[in-house]
Amino acid sequence: MINLIDNVALSTNIFTSILVLGILFSLRRKSSKELFPLSVTQELKGLAILMITFSHIGYFLVSDHRFLYPLTTMAGVGVNLFLFLSGFGLATSALKREIKIIDFFKRRFIKLYLPLWIVLAVFLLLDFFLINRAYSWSYIFESFIGFFPSADLYTDFNSPFWYLTLLLFYYAVFPFVFMRKHTYLSALIIYLATYFIVLGKPTSLELVMHLYEVHILAFPLGIVFAKLLFAPDKIFQIFNQTNTLSRIFKFIKKPLLFILSFLLLWVIYYMSVHSGIGEGPAKEQYTSIITLFAIVFFFIIKPVEIRLLYLFGFYSYEIYLLHWPLMARHDIFYAYLPGWLATVLYLALFVGLAWCLRKISVSIEKRNLSRFLGWLYTIWRDAKSLS
Repeated sequence: MINLIDNVALSTNIFTSILVLGILFSLRRKSSKELFPLSVTQELKGLAILMITFSHIGYFLVSDHRFLYPLTTMAGVGVNLFLFLSGFGLATSALKREIKIIDFFKRRFIKLYLPLWIVLAVFLLLDFFLINRAYSWSYIFESFIGFFPSADLYTDFNSPFWYLTLLLFYYAVFPFVFMRKHTYLSALIIYLATYFIVLGKPTSLELVMHLYEVHILAFPLGIVFAKLLFAPDKIFQIFNQTNTLSRIFKFIKKPLLFILSFLLLWVIYYMSVHSGIGEGPAKEQYTSIITLFAIVFFFIIKPVEIRLLYLFGFYSYEIYLLHWPLMARHDIFYAYLPGWLATVLYLALFVGLAWCLRKISVSIEKRNLSRFLGWLYTIWRDAKSLS
């Protein structure tokens, strides 16, 4: 459903002001002295999910694309951030300790599939009973195994799910090709595997291939970044061992960080306006990767934590699963409220529903997954009989 937004400029300014105030009030002094701690990765996930959500709202949910601009211009960067952080997280865990392949699949895939299955079950039922919309059994089966070969915003069950198929491919390949002693080679192998799949343009994925081809660098680069953080940094060792240089570095640190922060913010803004979209997949991907690293380095050097972004990052996967069908097919805010208020309420609702989804998923994981699968089968059987 395409929604009309009254007084787009005013509504955008009000929401932007609320978002900025929320960020400012959530600032806290950094608690970790690590270069790239978990808190920063969660903040980056929060930024990524907001980028994607704002883009979906501004370009596909409302008629006037000026709504929420320029917050709407970096959905591709958000997807790359998710892939980059996934590669980084998997590689970091594998570098710290060896995990058996069977344990890897049990841990990682349950955390991906359980929330997905719950969301699929709930929204398939909502679509059927509330808007009389049904899907073929083959489509439902493919969805439950995580295969989403198309990304139509208005005919697919949840068009952003195209990303999950790519992510599941990376998760399936990673434990077989990752080598702790040859991490860079592992990243290259994963990149080449994805590159040749994209180059081959399989017919089963032809409708989403244009999305894959601009996002094949991020995951391998996340693996490379994880390895770089584990390698000793000789430059900083020299500063630590030489008292004079240490004093000089300490004196100029704050001015340098301020200048660097300003430059990084300028790069992020410039790239958001000149994103390369529509100028070929290569330019679009490289522009997105430059923006990604500018964001990552800015978040590394900033002296504070942004707890609001941390909150969205903590529930980012659940929000990703929920946000589009809720807004696009079962809208309860945009049709009745001013755009800025609807957006605020949706963000709050996403966090609340994501919290519930996380609780349910963890509870099922701890108790009995087989019972849950039996429940899904019962729903499938009853729905089939009704149709």
